[in-house]
Amino acid sequence: MLFASLPFFLGFLPLVLIATFAMRNLSGPRGALAILVLGSLVFYGWYHPPFVVLLLGSVAVNFLLAKRIAAAPSRLMTGMGVALNLGLLAWYKYAGFFDEIAQVLAGSGLGLPDVILPLGISFFTFQQIAYLVDIHQGKTKPGDVLEYLFFIAFFPQLIAGPIVHHKDMIPQLSQPRFAQFRAEDIAGGIVLFSIGLAKKILIADTLGHGADEMFLAQSLGVDLSLTEAWLGMLCYTFQIYFDFSGYADMALGLGLLFGLKLPVNFNSPYKSTDIIEFWRRWHITLSTFLRDYLYLPLGGNRQGNLRRYRNLWIVMLLGGLWHGAGWQFVIWGGLHGAFLTVAHAWRANQMPKLPVVVSFGLTFIAVLMAWVFFRAENFAQAQAVLSALFGATDVHSLSVVVFADLNPLLESLALAALIAFFAPNSSEITRKLTAQPTLAKGPNWYAISGLLAALSLSHLYANGSHAFIYFQF
Repeated sequence: MLFASLPFFLGFLPLVLIATFAMRNLSGPRGALAILVLGSLVFYGWYHPPFVVLLLGSVAVNFLLAKRIAAAPSRLMTGMGVALNLGLLAWYKYAGFFDEIAQVLAGSGLGLPDVILPLGISFFTFQQIAYLVDIHQGKTKPGDVLEYLFFIAFFPQLIAGPIVHHKDMIPQLSQPRFAQFRAEDIAGGIVLFSIGLAKKILIADTLGHGADEMFLAQSLGVDLSLTEAWLGMLCYTFQIYFDFSGYADMALGLGLLFGLKLPVNFNSPYKSTDIIEFWRRWHITLSTFLRDYLYLPLGGNRQGNLRRYRNLWIVMLLGGLWHGAGWQFVIWGGLHGAFLTVAHAWRANQMPKLPVVVSFGLTFIAVLMAWVFFRAENFAQAQAVLSALFGATDVHSLSVVVFADLNPLLESLALAALIAFFAPNSSEITRKLTAQPTLAKGPNWYAISGLLAALSLSHLYANGSHAFIYFQF
């Protein structure tokens, strides 16, 4: 079930909200929690019911492991738990990739069966790995099975994050605001959700058509011009941001409706002036996970610059592979590892600071170039698009064969750039709402969000919506 779908708006969400609030009043927080867990399992099983069995099995194993680790902390037991989680992820996500590697190296595949990739497996796997490690390190304590099931399965963050931590989520269940009808939370949640919905429906999906048209044309043998390649990649660069940050806003808004605060996942990453800053602003909970559970255990920056650069490369290569089972994702991660190495070396050697406009432009272009590999179906397609970006083919043409309807695309691209580069982000807007609920001295975000919701729903009714990009991870 998609957040951006009429069944979700008209059926699932109001039913779960009403049932959760009613159960809170009738039987307290535990009853509300039970309804929320049940609703989350229905949400997860909507696409493919057998996935619920896999999720429950994974939850049961990790819950029991955590109890054992808490009772007698053991590096061996924790390591086994991490290995089990990674093994499950590898089987479902990377079996085909391993088969492809074996085909190249040995001339024959491994004969592994095709499996359906469970939604959100990369996210709930990392979440459970973090939980086991935190239990081992004494950063959190295991609760009961209902709380743990909620921690993993809570539907706003289950499919595509943000990656949450047990020590941050479970204490909120004992707060008075949990599952209570509070006007402040409802209003803030609706504003956040409406902004995220508009990002997805009105901007990301429109730009997605442009990116899809460019990559489809190339796959059909069209020699892209420099202009077409840049237009298509600008579309994708803004599409993936508004698609993923739109999802994150909707997730935060949904959490707030139930009186729960999820971590912020985006902080205007395209305003960054170097790649280090970009990764502090983009997919923040993944960056934090990779730092805390991979980069720092590898030694971080404690053993000299060469070790630091090595660790950065390892982390970014694995981060790329986490996104997808393909060499293009490994290359994407490797490029970001190289960018981070250059940025850290620049700082370490106290090189002169570049003008802000120059550093901003270089950062944005580097991110865009790396997105080519992220979006391409294979290395050959990435190479063709990069060649066009650097002017290896015709420079100026814009063919209707590539872009069927250019004007709406250019308008959406201009709007996306203005918002990404100059507008306040969702976190800044909600902070203003909290500080000044009436917003007498600023824009009325309640009215704006109402208008955005109306426009998005009408567009959704007329044209439908595409799945979120990060659902494939």
